Amino acid sequence: MNESATTKSDMPKINLFLDSSALFAGIVSSTGAARALLLLAESEKVIVVLSEQVVAETERALARKAPQALTDLRKAILASKAQIVQDPSPMQVKGNLHLISHPPDVPILLAAMKAKVDFVVTLNRLHFIDDPEVAIKSDLRIGTPGDALDWVRRQISAEDI
Repeated sequence: MNESATTKSDMPKINLFLDSSALFAGIVSSTGAARALLLLAESEKVIVVLSEQVVAETERALARKAPQALTDLRKAILASKAQIVQDPSPMQVKGNLHLISHPPDVPILLAAMKAKVDFVVTLNRLHFIDDPEVAIKSDLRIGTPGDALDWVRRQISAEDI
């Protein structure tokens, strides 16, 4: 076999950055695209990347809205082998306020950019998806869990060809 030939197992894994809205959806719903993405990570088809802020925001939201699911969050993070990246510094955030109209989302966007992910998964249409400038300025693919799942399926099937 030619040493330069790559096999499916040699193909780089798809990296998905989930924001807190997508992670929350994947935890509280037993169905849906966000849950499917977490299950794909468990089966090592994709890599889930989270930031420290995403984990903290999701914990707070679950504590308020679905406290019984806090244990599920911890289990999902472990089962999916999620990579947790460090939050950007306040100075980095301050220097990049131009990236997105909602300042509290700047650290999320910067963490995804630093992690060099393939796709940012969010349910935050207003600040991330409906403003095409965010994807352009960050040079990131951004969409809903459904968009991400469709994109992942296309990537996986393209690898099988």
